[in-house]
Amino acid sequence: MSPAGDRYVAFLRALNVGGHTVEMAKLKKLFEQLKLGGVETFIASGNVIFDAPRGATAALEKKIAAHLEKSLGYEVATFLRSPAELADVLAHRAFAKERAGSTIHIGFLGAPATAAAKEQVRALTSEIDDFHLNGRELYWRCAGRFSDSVVSGPKLERALGQPTTIRKHTTVEKLVKKYG
Repeated sequence: MSPAGDRYVAFLRALNVGGHTVEMAKLKKLFEQLKLGGVETFIASGNVIFDAPRGATAALEKKIAAHLEKSLGYEVATFLRSPAELADVLAHRAFAKERAGSTIHIGFLGAPATAAAKEQVRALTSEIDDFHLNGRELYWRCAGRFSDSVVSGPKLERALGQPTTIRKHTTVEKLVKKYG
């Protein structure tokens, strides 16, 4: 990107789940309608990489979310991160010890969790699920199969008091490798 602009990764909530199917070609066109450049999609789970003029990220998130809602007919929470921010997310060691057979998922939030929300998320910890919050990210370590967990996205959102979208740690790794 030029000195006048930045590269972003948009993590979109509610795409290609729950009956809300959007082809990646259509999603790309929706971003291009906003005059965003270099638009690419990354796997069919609501990850869009693009260039935008340098400016207020929060305003850009709202603009994208409003355009997607108008175009698709339902709310699509939008979370933007720069490639450098994603590298920091990936570098953060949320859990002191490795746990064999576990998977790590990363939840993207619009704002850091409040102290009360952190307590509510901590209360969800179990033998299967472990959580860690850092800035605008939630790290969720799940022992065994993800389907064994009693925690769901909606349950996490209630605890957090705000929307989130979850991606596998490996997806974030691939994004950082490709765009970071």
